[in-house]
Parts: sequence; structure tokens; C-alpha cells
Amino acid sequence: MSIRKITILSALSLILAGSMAYAIKSPQNLGKPLETAKPPKPPKAIQLFNGKDIKDWIPKIRLHEVGENFGNTFRVEDGLLKVRYDQYDDFNQQYGHLAYKRPFSYYILRLEYRFVGEQTTGGEGWAWRNSGAMLHGQAPQTLLKDQDFPISIEGQLLGGDSNPASVRTTSNLCTPGTEVLYRDEVFKPHCVSSTSKTYHGDQWVTADFVVLGDSLIQHILEGETVLAYSKPRIAGGNVLNYDKAQKMDGKPLTEGYIYLQSESHPIDFKKVEIYNLEPYKDKPLQLKSIIQQVTKPHQPKK
Repeated sequence: MSIRKITILSALSLILAGSMAYAIKSPQNLGKPLETAKPPKPPKAIQLFNGKDIKDWIPKIRLHEVGENFGNTFRVEDGLLKVRYDQYDDFNQQYGHLAYKRPFSYYILRLEYRFVGEQTTGGEGWAWRNSGAMLHGQAPQTLLKDQDFPISIEGQLLGGDSNPASVRTTSNLCTPGTEVLYRDEVFKPHCVSSTSKTYHGDQWVTADFVVLGDSLIQHILEGETVLAYSKPRIAGGNVLNYDKAQKMDGKPLTEGYIYLQSESHPIDFKKVEIYNLEPYKDKPLQLKSIIQQVTKPHQPKK
């Protein structure tokens, strides 16, 4: 080995040693265990949908009280969580939301979903093959009877049609009663499209949502980030008939409830699960590694 290479390696060793020493002595790190170089094993997925029932979920459908599953809109059949409207005479803007029983803050939400069948009578044109996952939502018990949407961040789910040339992205963003920083600016419009491809027909789609408190939120499909934004907070419009006490404009959204939507088009959910990232909030290297491991594309089995 040349003297020059030995000198470079020695310098690198000194830099690393100095960095470790600084990390150990820094006041903010005193008493905290250092992150290890070994990649951490991802946490086990928590199944929010157990494949059997929705006893851990709370329905809230517009024009109905909290807890009333009007028309058996949300149901479990054949191991799937289904959204159906066969008991509706007319949709009549009865937007529905099914909330998991407890809030979350730092997590990866994974959904496997597909749109099926035809839109029910009375559904708006924009709601054709349209649903969503509401993130950081207000508590379901605080929704008023006539409120249309929970104050939340929406990961909008859209399906394509039978025309392979048409374009309709999914994992978009909508902001009922909220605002975010998007491309370093406060995002004022209601929705913004992702960069995803179009998923046509009734195919199953796996969508990941990385939610890190009130810092970063990423929408990921097939291992690719199709949308990213930060600093979610309560603000703006696009929500009606809410309790004014719940709309504290300017308040950061650090946690909240996860909802699944019913907006007039039938949809099936095969999987609704989260990976809890709370233990890694203050461990950025481990957090990054876990997110990469969980959201990487799955190779088909041979």
C-alpha cells in the first residue's frame, strides 16, 4: 500500500473518530444510545383490518350519527373490507368515512385496494372510481352529523378506465380543512396530482403512505415516491358543517386518525396495515433504513 493511501485512510479514521466523539459529547445526545451501523430489522406490521370484521373501526357517514353504518356501507365479505351502496336509493352526498379506533403519529400505512363495479346512483362525476385514505384525521367522535369530510390529509385513490391511453394518477393529495408545504410553498388549492402511472380496470394496487408526524409525508407506489410534502396543519377550507372548536387554524398535525372513504364507487380493501415508526423518531439512520426496506418493490415469487 502506498504512503498516500495510508495517509488518506488515517485521515478518514481520524474524521470518523472525531465524529463519533462529537456525537457522544453533544449535549442533545447525552444519555442516548448511538445508532448502530447494522441495518435494523423492520417492525412487524400491525393489521388494522383483521380480515374478519370491522369491530376496531368507527363509521361516520354524512347525515347520520357517529357509529351508524348506514346501509351496511362498510362490510366484510370473502375476507375483504368492502364499500358498497346496494341499500342506498340515492347517494345524496352521504360521504362516508371509516375510522380506525386509535390515532397514530409516525408510521407507514399500506393499503391493497381495487375499484370494482359501477358507481351508485346520485354519485358526482368526480367521485367515479374515487376513494381515499384520510391521514392525521380528527377524532370521529368530533364529526358533526352534517359534516362532509373529516379535517385531515387525504391520500386520494383514483382508478383508471378501460382505455389504456387515458391518464388518471392515484395516491394524490387533497386537503379538507388543512394545508401543507409543497415544493417549499404553502399549498392553497384543494388537490394536487402525483406522478404515478394510471391503474386501469379492477386490478389490485398496493399504496404506501409514509407519515412522520408533522414533518414529512410521502406517497409511494411500487417503491417510487410519487408525491411528497411536509408541515401539515389545520387551515384553509374544503370542509363543510364542522364544529368550529375543532378547526384550530395554524395547529400542526402531529398525529390523528386513519380513515377509509366511501364516496359512491364500490371499492375493496384486501390489506390495511401499518408499520409503527415511533421507536425510530430520534434515530434518523435507522428510520431511513426501515422506510427503504418496507417500501421497496416486492419481487414476484418464482
